[in-house]
Amino acid sequence: TGLSAGSCCSPVASLSAMVQGRAASTYALCKRSGYSLNGSVHQLSIFLFFFRPVKVCCFDGNFLYLILQRVYTGMVAVTGRTCYDRIRIFEVKRYFLIDITESRGQIMQKNYVQEILNIIHGNIPQAELAEKLSDYHEKDLADALEALMPAERKSLYPILGVDEVAEIFAYLDDAEPYLKELSRDEAAKVISNMDSDDAADALEDLDEIDKGEIVNKLDRDSIEDVKMLLSYSEDEIGSKMTTNYIRIKNDMTIRQAMSELVKQAGENDNISVLYVVDENEHFYGAIDLKDLIIARAEDPLAELIVGSYPYVTDREKISDCIERIVDYAERSLPVLNEAGKLMGIITSSDVVELVDDEMSDDYAKLGGLTGEEDLRESVFESVKKRLPWLTALLFLGMLVSSVVGAFESVVAVLPVVICFQSMVLGMAGNVGTQSLAVTIRVLVDENLTVSKKFQLLWKEVRVGLLNGTILAVMALSFLGCYIHFFKGYAWNTALLLSGCVGASLVVAMVVSSLVGTLVPMLFHKIHIDPAVASGPLITTINDLVAVVVYYGLAMVVLIDLFHLA
Repeated sequence: TGLSAGSCCSPVASLSAMVQGRAASTYALCKRSGYSLNGSVHQLSIFLFFFRPVKVCCFDGNFLYLILQRVYTGMVAVTGRTCYDRIRIFEVKRYFLIDITESRGQIMQKNYVQEILNIIHGNIPQAELAEKLSDYHEKDLADALEALMPAERKSLYPILGVDEVAEIFAYLDDAEPYLKELSRDEAAKVISNMDSDDAADALEDLDEIDKGEIVNKLDRDSIEDVKMLLSYSEDEIGSKMTTNYIRIKNDMTIRQAMSELVKQAGENDNISVLYVVDENEHFYGAIDLKDLIIARAEDPLAELIVGSYPYVTDREKISDCIERIVDYAERSLPVLNEAGKLMGIITSSDVVELVDDEMSDDYAKLGGLTGEEDLRESVFESVKKRLPWLTALLFLGMLVSSVVGAFESVVAVLPVVICFQSMVLGMAGNVGTQSLAVTIRVLVDENLTVSKKFQLLWKEVRVGLLNGTILAVMALSFLGCYIHFFKGYAWNTALLLSGCVGASLVVAMVVSSLVGTLVPMLFHKIHIDPAVASGPLITTINDLVAVVVYYGLAMVVLIDLFHLA
């Protein structure tokens, strides 16, 4: 089992024994109380020991909540430390996010934010208020904080304490207005107690004057980490890393490594993976916490170290390495500098934020924006982001209009053709945007070969041809009927007109598929973000192609060949 007293150093062995005893007694108590349990005491002990769900489905949510309530006090008592504050009772509540009503077997979603607001407005003593709020997750507290008035928040900060406020501020989308509610000294204390990456993010929200004043008031350890993170540009992976991790030496014994883990766990909560460095602080490998716990004291530490552990370098562009980070699917990855020294780690929560940022950025570019917008931006800032593309599209639109003007003679002789111009142009633009989206997704693959690119191109051409043919048949039948019955044209003229529209759809959709595939490939080849080949740009280019195809066919086929007028 690896949880025996002889397999670990003394504090951990005591903790293990305490956990097993608590698990057994509480398991029996809950059995007598009518809980239906499918798990075993051993499974429950593993869950409690690693502080994360192991076969969670075996246990009722309220049961786990009760377990953690009873065991938390024992953990602190045995270890003499409060390093478990972050995995208190609310961790199980956060994991389940539900309240199980046993009498009816119903699952009800709980509104924790409203509960928090009710507690804050309940006029209860400060000590009781702090105790009740400590039962909630910081994310819910941050949401509740945003719903309070500034005066209410200012009175709440001293009650929560610096450590709790620092944890809450890490979940705020924009910490600037909340930091300004504190004095410079108080804000510096809050920033100092935040994880380095969260601290850097919070400081980035401030203007340069406020940022400089607060940075100068940070404690020595925090100021070094924060200045290091702020030295990276926003698009470098080093700007997103954290220094909150466990670091051990490669020449330690199992017992020494366990002691170092217990020592560092008080300040660092990313303990699932331990990172190993050599005497020169160069990255040596990584150890999974589970492997260290179940190892015997006499085992050599080298047997636990994974030397070929994946990593990223601090100056890598986020867009270049984000797919690689996601593919490894690790809880955290080390970040090294050019010399191979361990600078920090990227955690799974950081990866979620990175992916969200990349998706938002790509979405903005596909919409013809130069950057992501939000509700807090001023009108002038939004105009600056939108105007460059709109200006370019204005001139492209002028080009399309001039091409339409070149076919004035066609419209003068056969005015009915103008009725279907928007349909042909719209279909061409939609097809191009679809091909663009598919191509951008495929180009993410760094191992994409030239042959695979040709396969994609050939596939898009066939898709465009098949879709165009199907729509052309539909246009021939439905538009033919429309032109005959509603426009009063003879059947042969109506079918010729609808056939011209159908043929234009086929050609325009094939060409649009080519454009929507080739343009992002070209951008990718010259090392420009393919998302810049945005929807509006592709649509405008395809409008130009569709106009030429549609009016060209109308002029050559309908007027010159069949002499319709």
